Order: sequence, then structure tokens, then C-alpha cells
Amino acid sequence: MKDLKQEKQRKSSFLATMKAVLWSFLGVRKKSGYEQDAQLNPVHVVIAAVIGFLIFITMLVIIVKIVVAK
Repeated sequence: MKDLKQEKQRKSSFLATMKAVLWSFLGVRKKSGYEQDAQLNPVHVVIAAVIGFLIFITMLVIIVKIVVAK
């Protein structure tokens, strides 16, 4: 019983949060991953979303620069 309480109280790491956010950008998530999302720290989710957004925008700018340069 104590193990279940400790598992519910334990928060996921920032890396796990980043992985969940990146999968959410694609819109694909397994049910088991979705169930684990309840353990994510909301602050980490916001930070990971901003980082993912910046990476996405940077990739788009680089691709556009490469295409326009040719």
C-alpha cells in the first residue's frame, strides 16, 4: 500500500515531461503514456512546451532559409 502512495506522489523527471510534450506535438500517444501524464509536473510541462515550440520554429526558419537560398 505504501508503494502505491509513493508512486502517486513521485513526479516524473523533466526528460519524461519533454518526451510527453514532443509526442503531443505529433498528436500520437499510447494509452499507458497518457496514464503516466498525470504524474507530470505542470511547471515542467510549460517549460518543455516553450522549448519544443522554439525548436520547432528554429527548424522551420532553417528549412525556409535553405529553400530560399537555392
